[in-house]
Amino acid sequence: MLAHGVWAVDGLAFWAETTAPSPRTGGAARKSGGPRAHPQAVPVTGLAAGLGLDEPPTRTLELLLPGSAEEPLPSPETGRLPETTRPRLRLWQVPAVVPPAAEALRVLDEHAGTATMRHWAAVADFARDLVRRGRVLPHLIRTPDAPTPTDDSMAVWRPVLTGADAGYFRELALAMPPACRTSAVERPSSDVLVAALEAFTDALVRQRLTEPLVVTPRTPQDRWLAALTGPEAACPDVPGLRRDLEGWHHAVATSEGATRVCFRLIEPADSADWRVELALQAADDPSLYVPAARVWRGEPTLPGRPEHDLLAGLGRAVRLYPELERALRVPEPAELPLDTPGAFAFLRQAAPLLQAAGFGVQLPRWAGRTKLGLKLTTRSKAQTAAVAQGFGMRELVDFRIDLAVGDETISEAELAELARLKVPLVRVRGQWVELDERQLKAALRAVEGSRAGEASAADLLRHVVQGDDELPLLEVDADGVLGDLLSGQAERRLRPIATPAGLEATLRPYQERGLAWLSFLSELGLGGVLADDMGLGKTITTLALLVHEGAGAPTLLVCPMSLIGNWQREAARFAPGLRVHVHHGSGRDAGQIGTADLVITTYGTAQRDLETLKGHEWRRVVCDEAQAIKNSGTLQARAVRSIPTGTRLALTGTPVENHLAELWSIMEFANPGLLGPRARFRTRFQEPIEAQQDEQAAAALKRATGPFILRRVKTDKSIISDLPEKLEVKEWCPLTPEQATLYQAVVDDMLAKIDDSEGIERRGLVLSAMAKLKQVCNHPAHLLKDGSRLTGRSGKLTRLEQLSEEILAEGEKALLFTQYAEFGAMLQPYLAQRLDRPVLWLHGGLPKKTRDRLVERFQTDEEPMLFVLSLKAAGVGLNLTAANHVIHVDRWWNPAVEDQATDRAFRIGQRKNVQVRKLICAGTLEERVDQMIERKKALAERVVGTGEEWLTDLSTDELRQVFALEGVG
Repeated sequence: MLAHGVWAVDGLAFWAETTAPSPRTGGAARKSGGPRAHPQAVPVTGLAAGLGLDEPPTRTLELLLPGSAEEPLPSPETGRLPETTRPRLRLWQVPAVVPPAAEALRVLDEHAGTATMRHWAAVADFARDLVRRGRVLPHLIRTPDAPTPTDDSMAVWRPVLTGADAGYFRELALAMPPACRTSAVERPSSDVLVAALEAFTDALVRQRLTEPLVVTPRTPQDRWLAALTGPEAACPDVPGLRRDLEGWHHAVATSEGATRVCFRLIEPADSADWRVELALQAADDPSLYVPAARVWRGEPTLPGRPEHDLLAGLGRAVRLYPELERALRVPEPAELPLDTPGAFAFLRQAAPLLQAAGFGVQLPRWAGRTKLGLKLTTRSKAQTAAVAQGFGMRELVDFRIDLAVGDETISEAELAELARLKVPLVRVRGQWVELDERQLKAALRAVEGSRAGEASAADLLRHVVQGDDELPLLEVDADGVLGDLLSGQAERRLRPIATPAGLEATLRPYQERGLAWLSFLSELGLGGVLADDMGLGKTITTLALLVHEGAGAPTLLVCPMSLIGNWQREAARFAPGLRVHVHHGSGRDAGQIGTADLVITTYGTAQRDLETLKGHEWRRVVCDEAQAIKNSGTLQARAVRSIPTGTRLALTGTPVENHLAELWSIMEFANPGLLGPRARFRTRFQEPIEAQQDEQAAAALKRATGPFILRRVKTDKSIISDLPEKLEVKEWCPLTPEQATLYQAVVDDMLAKIDDSEGIERRGLVLSAMAKLKQVCNHPAHLLKDGSRLTGRSGKLTRLEQLSEEILAEGEKALLFTQYAEFGAMLQPYLAQRLDRPVLWLHGGLPKKTRDRLVERFQTDEEPMLFVLSLKAAGVGLNLTAANHVIHVDRWWNPAVEDQATDRAFRIGQRKNVQVRKLICAGTLEERVDQMIERKKALAERVVGTGEEWLTDLSTDELRQVFALEGVG
């Protein structure tokens, strides 16, 4: 089953659909014209069992879903194709469960196979990060429908969203899939997100507060405090307290003005005298920092009334940090002296509270970093060559584990002395160390345990990769084969393998090193991720591995359907001795699998024929374009992971496109279980790195995955020195008067309709408006579809003609990418007639033989020509190095998609500099979105990269600003 999450007013509801086709019954109507039962919805009993829930509250939801009168469209993750070409929105009934928020969080940890579940998991991660950083405040809210009149309120924890957190909240709201709130009663995504975030935050805080705040509540205020912990949140209303709490929340949420008070902890040079320096800081420019002493001297460095702002801010801060009162006893407070315990209390308690309330906090560089850790030293029993036959991960090696503080190893006596002192901040060999009592106890236990001896290389490898939650591994010193593996530089330390006999090509030096690395991992029984840049030859390196290994069990290669022909051609060209069988299509014959060396299939076929493929013995399973399995919960990802094999290899130029969970999914395929469960990976690596920019967590993840990922880039001259440069230029195109008039007419018409619509209808109108505006930017005839003349009516087409003439005049070739097949069909005959040169046209509707013939002609014909290509049909899998010009006629807003298309020309075999031009109509939607991409690259990859739906939740005024036509008279 595939689980989905939808917000149901009072909680996150889960429903699920089966993945197998069902009889076309159309569902039984409850009444004439009423919602029908979703024919593929999983019953409540199966749903609860599949989610691991024990008798959760149930409910029947009415969801607004697209489809036919027979059934809704299947979710993309089911792998089933829709049977209707003109879906309409209809109400469907589904059985659902609505567990408590704490249980919902657990379900999201374990089930992330659909877009809605992944989005709610991101919301849950955001809530965890807010709670971890103390960005929460207690609250008291009225519940008029309470079962008892005495307990008519609830004690809850609410998140505090300011600054970057508020920005990320807006991004999550914009990125919310429509299916997260496709109920019969539509609500704005921001409202849904607020409700969910508050529910998750309250549940997470209660999980952490295991001890009651008040043991024996006597007053209503005590009842409120007691209700902040435990499962029961009901309590009496206390109007005065409620108003104070609302004021507190409002003050924190709106405290960001032109300046803010900042607290800087300064460590002592020699003595134990710490101090907190008080200062003012510009809210929009944290580098503008003015100590309080300069403020009192009246130096005009900040806007507004600095003295007033400083005192007002300190007055608010003293409620969170009572120790600050000592500094306020003088007329002009400038600093707060502290002893060592006071400094530790500031680090652990006051600093997080002050940051959560919007104050600036500056801590020493060592603060918050891992203090105590482990150093692992291993030595082989005998110095074994890196690729010696017979070495396996079961071989025994000598090991020793030492305790370390930063880069320094400490002895048992030093550790015992630190434990005896019981001082939270100590200086160890010249550096201040913040001692965590939990880590200190773990270190003492480690000293008592086995710290030296023999262990298998596999056990030590698992220890290095998964680490220890309490005592992280800070350093590894290994020799021999294990040292080669753990170095993260194995491909450079191994002896390169020369081009094997039987490979009809000469490998480049970095490919020989890559072949040695792949063979090395294979001999150890380990999987890997070959993540070389597109165009560096992952295909030929993989074929070289198969030729090098010789006869044996077949290798199964899983790839997108568009790459089957490419693999066939490359294998026939470079490894003619390999017996290749394509297991795809209606006539596939499983009986031929055992006679082949290389079996090629698609992700869809592997999912459908899973039982057949599991019945064969495989030497290796290879996933090409492995980003196809980046979502671990999808059916195709689960399918390829379940195929038994000796080793696994993932090929991808983009191991991480959006978030680190994708890296876990690909690594889980290559080496199952090596990185531990997904939930532990998220808490140990994903959350600290993505939400907190934790450098140590990033270093630990690199150390954990480095031995199994080989990543080289084309721009590294030490890898490939003869690849030319890639030059990118934005071509700004004006609109003609006709285009400008048509553009404004579309904006006016669509904004009027959008303003009067809501829900899914509104989203559809926004996407329709974007498509129409982009078509206007291409050409009026593209929008009108009236077959009218093309000449002189489009600024973009005029510029495209000019560029094409210049390219052809130089005797060169160009690729012209468009996301619209209908526009490509207009361009091809027009440009061919205007330029009197061959203009080829490749799109998804062409049969494979025709595609191959076009590619062959473009690559071999010496005549200058243009190749118009549909972006989706030709963005991957083609080698078109005959072109050294790439023009993106109408841009797809995902930079990774554009780069993949560009790399059809910018790859090995290219001898000229590649010039990439992106055509943008100035003053239009195209320019606005380009600005957003340039300003927020990370957002573009995470949100805009999923398509254009991130715009659909903007208000009408915001849409007017995005769509507005500027600079056209």
